[in-house]
Amino acid sequence: MNRNKMISPDSRRKILVVDDEVKICNALRFCLRTEGYRLRFAHSANEALELLKSEPSDLIISDHLIPGMTGMNLLKLVRDRHPDCIRILLTGHADMEIVIQAVNQGEIYRFLTKPWDNEELKMTLRFALEKRDVECENRRILAELRQQPIDNSLRNAPG
Repeated sequence: MNRNKMISPDSRRKILVVDDEVKICNALRFCLRTEGYRLRFAHSANEALELLKSEPSDLIISDHLIPGMTGMNLLKLVRDRHPDCIRILLTGHADMEIVIQAVNQGEIYRFLTKPWDNEELKMTLRFALEKRDVECENRRILAELRQQPIDNSLRNAPG
């Protein structure tokens, strides 16, 4: 059984990786090669924003130290412009105060350090995309319910 089927029937999830180090991008490509994701790579914040503008991603993994702005600032912009996109910070330069602040303010789903554990990364992506699916489905159901007329006889029911 394909593990991606546990997430969704759509195994071609779009993941954008933002890192200016080619060797990191290649390592992530190798790590995720059998997971069924559609990977795209950007080497700067501006390149990432352009890619997201042309085609949104389901998830973004960004290094913190990238050309153009910090990864944290990029992920703040992504949160505002693409709220359904799950955001993960991957960095070798951990400033725990920044990380804690980012997680607490809802700007990132998870923080991972370089070097990463391949299995932890894969599980993190699966859980993140599953969370995204549930949130999107909840919003869809809520919107559907809001479109339905209210049955006034239920308002006066004992209860």
